[in-house]
Amino acid sequence: MSFPLHPSLVNGITKGDPSFQGGVLKCKCSTSPVTVTLRSNVVHNHACGCSKCWKPEGALFSIVSAVPVDKLEVTANGDKLAVVDPSATILRHACTGCGVHLYGHRSQAYRQGFDARHIDDVRAQLKSLGLESYDALNPPLMDAIAAFTAANEAKA
Repeated sequence: MSFPLHPSLVNGITKGDPSFQGGVLKCKCSTSPVTVTLRSNVVHNHACGCSKCWKPEGALFSIVSAVPVDKLEVTANGDKLAVVDPSATILRHACTGCGVHLYGHRSQAYRQGFDARHIDDVRAQLKSLGLESYDALNPPLMDAIAAFTAANEAKA
């Protein structure tokens, strides 16, 4: 059985370039899109199945990349951004025009109406693509967050 994980996973995964030094994210607005410039390679990528992250129509997962906060800059039309849920742990900033989430500073696929009896099949499908699934933050991301926090606390 196959599930609609995310459009960018349909044909498998293309590994990133270790020398990648950033790029520009754009929302889906046809005029005056919000742009966010990343000036760093990603620290960690993951597919997120939470109920808070923006997903393309029909997709079970969003694709999320973590970058150092000081390497992220809103470079156009930032006035269109709003925090989706100010009470959430992760403050997700979305375009008020098209709804796309562009960045965030953490809920499961079954909380979106997905039949949890198939979650092992979804995990197997992710694993066949080379992606491990986690029901909490995964270890490398937790390590990256801890290292970032420790480095910032050392500066204080």
